[in-house]
Amino acid sequence: MSNQSGNDAGKHSAERLRTSGRTPYNLSANEIPFAPLPGVLKVLQEAAGEVNRYPDAACAELRSELADRLRVPKERVVVGTGSVALIQNLLMEYVDGPDDEVVFAWRSFEGYRTMARLAGAVPVAIPLREDRHDLDAMADALTHNTRVVFVCNPNNPTGSVVGRAELEQFLDRVPKNVLVVIDEAYREFADGPQALDCVEIAGERPNVVVFRTFSKAYGLAGLRIGFAVAHEPVAAALRGRALPYGVSALAQRAAVESLRAQEPLAERVAELVLRRSLLVDGLRAAGWQVPDPHGNFVWLGLGERTRDFAHDCEESGVMVKVFPDEGVRITVGEPEAVEAVLAVASRFYRADARHS
Repeated sequence: MSNQSGNDAGKHSAERLRTSGRTPYNLSANEIPFAPLPGVLKVLQEAAGEVNRYPDAACAELRSELADRLRVPKERVVVGTGSVALIQNLLMEYVDGPDDEVVFAWRSFEGYRTMARLAGAVPVAIPLREDRHDLDAMADALTHNTRVVFVCNPNNPTGSVVGRAELEQFLDRVPKNVLVVIDEAYREFADGPQALDCVEIAGERPNVVVFRTFSKAYGLAGLRIGFAVAHEPVAAALRGRALPYGVSALAQRAAVESLRAQEPLAERVAELVLRRSLLVDGLRAAGWQVPDPHGNFVWLGLGERTRDFAHDCEESGVMVKVFPDEGVRITVGEPEAVEAVLAVASRFYRADARHS
């Protein structure tokens, strides 16, 4: 899930670069640099001719398509205007009072803290351990006031993943009346033996809810559509919170068509993962320490040097996501953007080494 304020900042910086005659690369939001999947533009054109009609409020075709592909009952699938909207609805449903707590890793997706506060809950942020979820500390932090726990897997912005064994051990420690949200916005980009399918895990645990999105690998960020897989009581509660006709017909049709383009999807993910590897290898060759990434982005922990690095990137036409005094998240973009980042990073590292 991308951060709206960071996305806006990147777009504003990009506009400044355009007016100066330079080509901007906005790597501050976790968008992908590819056009919609084959067939999507065609169905969007068809659906655009019917915008005088309300969309299917039940998202029946899309839910059926998702249920078939995920091998779950249709009743367990909930579609919404992006996974963020669905998560907000879940918090509004399950947070009862001002003492209720929402636990999450930090740093992780910024929206968890904001959405917890909007729901009237107390955000409980548990520091990462070496850029990864500290699940033992998160389990230790659970109290009788805890209502929801977030596990962002892969984690945004560090790109780390939680393995099956450690996740199962964590879930065994979570009380059955506490909902565990597993946010899999970047699952398609995760590779290696630790890449999990948490829908399968959730099938055996009624208090686990999995959220996914069409904004990342599927490239439908501008249409705002995501989904949740939950056991029927939670799924029904989420549907009860949904805004009537909230998911547009264009978004529904595009999502269905995207799901039917699995081979092109796999090709685009493979290309992006290759670019990610080139970026990581180049950064490490230049001297940087980079955690193994499993999303469509790379994390650089820069501490107090963060703003200087981001400034140098922008001077070279590249916008990155800034976390002040912590680091930057660099989305994997066009090949030219990858080259530009590596050039900046190499110069910055050498200059920093001379001054240290």
